[in-house]
Amino acid sequence: MREQRAARESRRTREFEAFVAGAGGRLLHAATLLTGEPTGETEAAQALLTAALARTYARWDRLRGEDPYDRARQELAALFAHRARRYRRPRGGVLDRLTPRERLVLVLRLYEGVAEEQTAATLGLPVERVRAICTRAVTLMRAAPHPPGAPGTPPPPVTGRPAGAAR
Repeated sequence: MREQRAARESRRTREFEAFVAGAGGRLLHAATLLTGEPTGETEAAQALLTAALARTYARWDRLRGEDPYDRARQELAALFAHRARRYRRPRGGVLDRLTPRERLVLVLRLYEGVAEEQTAATLGLPVERVRAICTRAVTLMRAAPHPPGAPGTPPPPVTGRPAGAAR
C-alpha cells in the first residue's frame, strides 16, 4: 500500500515538474507584467508565481481533464487580485502606469488571450466592465510617450546652433 502511494506521489511530482518546466517561463512573464516590475527584477513576480503554483500543485490530482495551465493562470490572477494593493506603487515596469486591475485585465486579455467572458468570470465582473477596462488600458498605453531611442520614436528636436556656426 505504501509502495503504491509512493509511486503515485512520485508520478504526480514528475508530472507537475514537467508542467512547470514547460509553462513556468510564460507564467513568470505574466506574473512580471502583473506586478509591474522591470525586466530582470522579478522578486515579487516569483513570489506570486510560487504561491499560484503551490495552489495548483495542491489541486493537481483533482484537475482530471482540466488544463493545468488554465488552473495555474486562474490561481495567479486570483492571488494577484487579492493582493493588488501591494502592486500600486510604480516599480518601473512596462505596464507601470496602469492600475492593478487594468494590468490584470490587459495581461489576461491581450498577453494570455483569454476571452472576455472567461476574464469576466475569473474576476467576477460583467463582460461590459472587462471590455471598458481593457479599452481604457490600451488607450493609456498607446497615449504614453515612448522612451527616448525606442523604435518609432522621432529624434529629439534640434535646439541652438549647430557646432561651428557663426554667431
